[in-house]
Amino acid sequence: QVQLVESGGGLVQAGGSLRLSCAASGLSFRNYAMGWFRQAPGKERDFVATIYGSSTTYYTDAVKGRFTISRDNAKNMVYLQMNNLKPEDTAIYYCAAARTSFRPGYYDYDYWGQGIQVTVSS
Repeated sequence: QVQLVESGGGLVQAGGSLRLSCAASGLSFRNYAMGWFRQAPGKERDFVATIYGSSTTYYTDAVKGRFTISRDNAKNMVYLQMNNLKPEDTAIYYCAAARTSFRPGYYDYDYWGQGIQVTVSS
C-alpha cells in the first residue's frame, strides 16, 4: 500500500529553522508531483509548496523566500526546508502526492501523510 510518512517537526523559536522530511513508499515516485500543505486549528488545509515535472517549484506567497521544497528521487524522499519561521507557521504539516507531470491542483493529490506538528513560539 502507499504510505507517506512525515518527520522532522517540533517546537522552535521564531526566526529558527526546521527541515521536514517525507518518506514515500508503494508508488512510482518519479511519476508523482509532491506537495506540502498545512492546517492550523479551526482553519482549512492550506497549500504551502509543490515540486513537479523537471523540478519545477511553486510556493504560496506566505512562505516565498523562506521555505524550499526539494526531492531526492533515488531515496523516494521529499523535503521542506523552513527558515525564518514565524508564529503564523504553526500548524500540522502534511505531505501529499499527485500523479501528474504538471502543477497539481488540490484535487489532483491522491495520497496524504498523517501530518506532523510544527510549533513556532514567539
